[in-house]
Amino acid sequence: MCLLVVVVYFLTLLLPLGHASLPLVINTWPFKDATGAAWGALQSGGSVLDAVEKGCARCEADQCDGSVGYGGSPDENGETTLDAMIMNGDTMEVGAVADLRRIKNAIGVARAVMERTTHTMLVGESASLFAENMGFTAEDLTTNKSLNIFSEWLKGNCQPNYRKNVFPDPSTHCGPYRMIAIDQAGHLAAGTSTNGLTHKVPGRVGDSPIAGAGAYADSSVGGAAATGDGDVMIYLAVEQMRAGADPSTACKTAISRIKRHYADFFGAIICANTTGHYGAACNKVAGFSTFFYMVSNPETDKPALLSVDCF
Repeated sequence: MCLLVVVVYFLTLLLPLGHASLPLVINTWPFKDATGAAWGALQSGGSVLDAVEKGCARCEADQCDGSVGYGGSPDENGETTLDAMIMNGDTMEVGAVADLRRIKNAIGVARAVMERTTHTMLVGESASLFAENMGFTAEDLTTNKSLNIFSEWLKGNCQPNYRKNVFPDPSTHCGPYRMIAIDQAGHLAAGTSTNGLTHKVPGRVGDSPIAGAGAYADSSVGGAAATGDGDVMIYLAVEQMRAGADPSTACKTAISRIKRHYADFFGAIICANTTGHYGAACNKVAGFSTFFYMVSNPETDKPALLSVDCF
């Protein structure tokens, strides 16, 4: 019900948009404040990396729809852990963390991995210790809400869950947050942040922190980011744009490729190229026929809600 209210409110922000304007911020789901934080970073002279980091960090702090940041999606042990990734489209450098504990600013830690190490990803307790050594504050990621989710799950005999040949298959979905930012000169960055699937098996790493699965950025072509059932989410959207496809077609082609093998998967993709064109596509399944995403560019000068019909 709360999500419905938010969507109705955002619908009043819909604007007729052109499809070739820079700079550009585009992100999954109707998270207006996160889009605004990224757009504000670009407008104040920040880099595309700054924009992506600030946008994702705002979503982490706001606990966007409960699927990003602390206090949501507890695992089988009742613990909230975080995954995040950031990618520099100029240098192709990537920083990522997975199964991160105690640290709320996952996207910030991911950027520290990229800029302060020669590695791409750190995971689990070692990622948390690295973050603390880098000066990030250790805090409890549990809230009354996440405790209640876990308690109700236990009362329901631990259903649904993500075990195979032990319990029935799960039916829950997640909504990880993805962002792409392009500045006036065409420099591009992409980032992701999520607390993963509710009731996931501890230690599970989804697509979010994986470059080329959760998001990808190449300043010579464009960027793409996916949301939904991460364990089956792969795409070739950026390579489609490299071959000349427009972003909408590239997104649809990527979704079509997945549908051949996973007809009922839950997911969507956003794409943008370095000229400022953008698009999105999603798979139509029960309860998911329209995908909402946010855009900011010079034509809107503020976050604007867009949607695409799933196919």
